[in-house]
Amino acid sequence: MAEHKLKTPLTEKDIRKLKIGDKVLLSGTVYTARDAAHLRMIETIKKGKKLHFSLKNQVIYYSGPTPSRPGRIIGSAGPTTAGRMDSFTPKLLAKGLKGMIGKGKRGSEVIKALKKHKAVYFAAPGGAGALLSHYIKSAKVIAYKELGTEAVRKLEIENFPLIVANDTFGGDIFEKGVKKWKKK
Repeated sequence: MAEHKLKTPLTEKDIRKLKIGDKVLLSGTVYTARDAAHLRMIETIKKGKKLHFSLKNQVIYYSGPTPSRPGRIIGSAGPTTAGRMDSFTPKLLAKGLKGMIGKGKRGSEVIKALKKHKAVYFAAPGGAGALLSHYIKSAKVIAYKELGTEAVRKLEIENFPLIVANDTFGGDIFEKGVKKWKKK
């Protein structure tokens, strides 16, 4: 398993070298979006309207950060269960999204779409939202403010620690892990 330092926006060259289990330190811009924001984004796309940010080569972090304490940029910013976004993901990948960050397994349709659109799914450590917030250097609500913690935020991150959970080759760390465990 390799270690990579990547910067957003992601390129196809960046993504194609990633394999499941690889460690990644990601820096640059990512956007937060959970269930409610995903639904709004899909409705906007269906209406033929422009989103609040371009999906091309971007990364969406499935997170609904808590309010920040005084003197902090953001509150706890841990990952949300990615499977809840599975019904929306193939449409966003078709629009140019190249990466997602969350926790947990993805469905087979998402894995097929990742392979087709040459994109990647990163797993972030669940239960470590307070720690992960220290890798966030700025945060600004850019869409759907009325959704509160589920509003879309533009985050600037630095060396955000991730693991490649699904790669562009159809690899699935969750499947591989289960098979390896069952062999023991």
